[in-house]
Amino acid sequence: MKMRAWRVTRPGPMASGPLAWAEVPVSRPAADEVLVRVLVCGVCRTDLHVAEGDLPVHRAGVIPGHEVVGEVVAVGDGVSGFGTGDRVGIAWLRQTCGRCRYCLRGRENLCPESRYTGWDEDGGYAEFAVVPAAYALLLPEGYTDEELAPLLCAGLIGYHALERAQVPEGGRLGIYGFGGSAHLTAQVAIARGATVHVMTRSEEARKLALALGAASAVAAAEPPPEPLDSAILFAPVGELVPPALEALDRGGTLALAGIHLSDIPSLNYQRHLFQERQVRSVTANTRAEAREFLAFAGTHRLEVSTVPYPLDGADRALTDLAADRVNGAAVLRVG
Repeated sequence: MKMRAWRVTRPGPMASGPLAWAEVPVSRPAADEVLVRVLVCGVCRTDLHVAEGDLPVHRAGVIPGHEVVGEVVAVGDGVSGFGTGDRVGIAWLRQTCGRCRYCLRGRENLCPESRYTGWDEDGGYAEFAVVPAAYALLLPEGYTDEELAPLLCAGLIGYHALERAQVPEGGRLGIYGFGGSAHLTAQVAIARGATVHVMTRSEEARKLALALGAASAVAAAEPPPEPLDSAILFAPVGELVPPALEALDRGGTLALAGIHLSDIPSLNYQRHLFQERQVRSVTANTRAEAREFLAFAGTHRLEVSTVPYPLDGADRALTDLAADRVNGAAVLRVG
């Protein structure tokens, strides 16, 4: 059985055509896996990093995509908890060892043997995908398939970044960059009682931020109107680290939410780090966090701004993402 899919065949700038559109065999589910018919797949900046070669090649010719909403069509021998017709999500974190000290203390996102959908194994820019049943996610009700897709990475990593940013109760949070992940994270922070200030270069994104309840929205390098208790940098732009740190109040925390970041300029200790300001990186979320966030999304209706593309337009979606022409989250309509 064949399916249509995109493969990263020549990693490089989108203008060089790093993706190839092809017919490929549909994988059969192994004993611990489920086979999913892909309905939609979100387009994430990490997919762009895989396609453009910012991240090293882990699987030659990989099918990208790790915000997959699909329908189970087959299960491997011994799989329980899932049946044909179930709607499930496939996210970035795909496999961990379960034995290392990180896994054993509940921090499986730091597992040295972790593997990832759309990087180590084929993902959702295709008509079908397989996933280990232990890493498939049940999805909340009340959302369309297109709205669910961004929750599976943009929402999950934003939720993890919010935890890493250590926003105090009733605190002031700055968000740098306002794309698919940031517009969901802002809503979670506001629902928790935080005052949110957004710094982003896109005028349309600033309008969206204000519509979603942000207290202010200014250009990317401008200072917020008040000192920040916490900040999250979603834009993969190292030059924004110094102004973000300078905007922090004493004891503030800056979380860097991307898997890839351009070089950070030199920091001045007194201006940027003194008075116990701190910088924290963000890696993948754990499955426990994924379930926690999806439960939150089930009880707190999030407004999900999506821009739909057909599956055969995935290269165009990534090109638009690279040029910051996507206001919200790009989603491929597959099924």
